[in-house]
Amino acid sequence: MEDDVKMKCGLEIHVQIDTRSKLFCTCPTNYLDVEPNTNVCPICLGLPGAKPMAPNKRAIEVAIMVAKMLGCKIVLDKEIYFQRKHYDYPDLPSGYQRTSTPIGRDGEFLGIGIEEVHLEEDPGQYNPSLGLVDYNRSGTPLIEIVTKPDIKSPEEARAFLKNLMTLFRYLGCLRGEGTMRADVNISINYMGVQGERVEVKNINSIKGVYKVLKYELIRQKNIIKRGGKVKRETRAFLESQMITKSMRSKETAEDYRYIPDPDIQPIVITKDWLKKIEEEMPETPLEKKRRFIEEYKVSEKDAEVLVSDLDMAELFEDVIKTLGVSEENINLAVTWIRNELRRALQYHKVDLYESGIKPEHIVELINLIKKEVVSQKIAKNLVDEIVINRGKKTPKEIVEEKGLTVIKDDSFLEKAVEEAIKNNSKAVEDYLNGKKEALNFLMGQVMRITKGRAEPKKVIEMLKKRLG
Repeated sequence: MEDDVKMKCGLEIHVQIDTRSKLFCTCPTNYLDVEPNTNVCPICLGLPGAKPMAPNKRAIEVAIMVAKMLGCKIVLDKEIYFQRKHYDYPDLPSGYQRTSTPIGRDGEFLGIGIEEVHLEEDPGQYNPSLGLVDYNRSGTPLIEIVTKPDIKSPEEARAFLKNLMTLFRYLGCLRGEGTMRADVNISINYMGVQGERVEVKNINSIKGVYKVLKYELIRQKNIIKRGGKVKRETRAFLESQMITKSMRSKETAEDYRYIPDPDIQPIVITKDWLKKIEEEMPETPLEKKRRFIEEYKVSEKDAEVLVSDLDMAELFEDVIKTLGVSEENINLAVTWIRNELRRALQYHKVDLYESGIKPEHIVELINLIKKEVVSQKIAKNLVDEIVINRGKKTPKEIVEEKGLTVIKDDSFLEKAVEEAIKNNSKAVEDYLNGKKEALNFLMGQVMRITKGRAEPKKVIEMLKKRLG
């Protein structure tokens, strides 16, 4: 971002809670798995006379956990009301959306202030091009996280959301980026001119948030550059074109005519209830990172990468527990999980949780390396093979099937060394003239001849001995 442009951005992030039933009725929440308008009842359809049930207790507890993990102060021993937020839209059958007053306030996550965390119900799904509405989703519990306008660049917003999704994976009871929707509030100061705050609604991916901020920075900057004024408004994100489009002038809280819902009893979070929830809470990524550094003596960067994926962090710990805690085993686990396995997963576009790879695969691989059954080069190929076959074959089975064991026959290796020396006289001459890197080139040629089945250390020794 240019030095003369200052951006202020706040996010309103909505994510579904993974409960079996909806927030105010017992209808199931698996709205994607069933025919349209089948997971519905008079309550979530907003039919006249239908009264909501008491709020889903599990949804409230998850909201408290999220607020705690984001460093918020929980609203204790005070009445938390569900309010009616009025607006007309086809996906909202009752003409209002139920949303709670704050459950947690004044938190902080990665240096970004958290204004509040509260609960609300998801509306249905409206397809304007067809004029069709599916109310299966209506009433699914949502958590809304409102940040302070502390985000100063699109890159910072993207990093914040990625880390937030990691946090949700650790919690295990939120549906993550697949159901995330974010509203972006952005204003800029350019050439000493302060623009009004613009809200962009319903962005459903981290990439989308990043693109919206990039687009709005350019759009608002160009308005100011031409002598115009950035007006306060609500805009829509057209994902197919990666642009925003004006919808209406910005609403205020008064436009929604909030009133406490007279049909729902207030929630009161007691200290005893909060204590029980805290005991149930999992370790956060930041806590796990600190523990990995202290307990396993891994570097801060290695710990950061390992804990960025809960499945990878758990795999690492399971492997260490099986191999035994030692400096050698920890270094090997870091190398083959954090570096090689992660490389293979990214290359083959597979997530660890769907790869079929278990701790025993990595333990077996590391033991093959320690016993010098396979070379480092072959081990790297084995990691790719395990990922490709989704863990259906173990490293040992692949080695036996393809004959990939390290060559122990010295006479065979000596022939390969002679061939490399014979075919690369320039590299030999360079080495004899003091260019030590030429030895690595010759070693690489031997590895090529032996198809990676030679042990590099042994090859180096043979080359040095042969070349004098």
